[in-house]
Amino acid sequence: MSDEPAERHIVVVANETVVSRALVELIEDKARQGPVRVTVVAPVNQPRQGYVVYYDTRRAAARRRLDKTLDLLRDAGVPAEGVVVEADPVTALRDAIARLEPDEVIVSTHPQRQSGCLRRDAVAQMRRVAGALPFEHVVVDLAAERGESNVLVVANRTVLGEPLLAKIRERAAQGPTSFLIISPQGGAEGSYEEAERRLLRAVTVLRGEGLDVHGQIAHPDPYAAVMQAIEDERVDELIVSTFPGARSGWLRRDLVGRLRSDTKLPVEHVEVEIPEQVTA
Repeated sequence: MSDEPAERHIVVVANETVVSRALVELIEDKARQGPVRVTVVAPVNQPRQGYVVYYDTRRAAARRRLDKTLDLLRDAGVPAEGVVVEADPVTALRDAIARLEPDEVIVSTHPQRQSGCLRRDAVAQMRRVAGALPFEHVVVDLAAERGESNVLVVANRTVLGEPLLAKIRERAAQGPTSFLIISPQGGAEGSYEEAERRLLRAVTVLRGEGLDVHGQIAHPDPYAAVMQAIEDERVDELIVSTFPGARSGWLRRDLVGRLRSDTKLPVEHVEVEIPEQVTA
């Protein structure tokens, strides 16, 4: 018989906190104690802003965070896979235990003041669902873990404007920075296909220059799109790109002022005179 310890299968339930260094380090510590494999289950958040739920954008945000974590674990030599699920955390854990039969469970949440899971007593429910399985709850304060800065860029028809691209390059030169460009799309802003092509071109240009940039089509209302993104991501600052003055419906609705007031984040405003034309 082999004296090698048996591999333990750990199920991790986390969404917004899945990118936490504290969570990754906890898993790495367990791996040093003996062979493990990890399945990360990321429930899709439900928005608190807006009347329309854009599931594709929320799944994309959850998937992006999950992929970063899986890369970190694999780089550390920890076998890891993950799945994004459209379920509340309690249901997600119940289903994962039934399907995967893990050896232990880790649940990661924000601190009490930020965590919907804690306010809804979901962690206690998940502990009951886990039953006799070893269960660990890790509280993650993402704001205290700051490494690179996360900048949320809001632009649609101006997303390819040189003033905006120059501002993104300027911000990237200040230090390690990850950018998420969201393009609110709908109504007068043109077709989904046009918005997607503009956004893809902008992301392709910037990534080709070595910048860490992702893009996402978002809720048609820019205010709701930003507030949903802030629920999904750790955002340190905002860049809002619009047409000048009265040409901008976003400015007429005081988008920049509202975001400064309600997000309490630094907000830079970039004006773009003429939008780029999209070619097939």
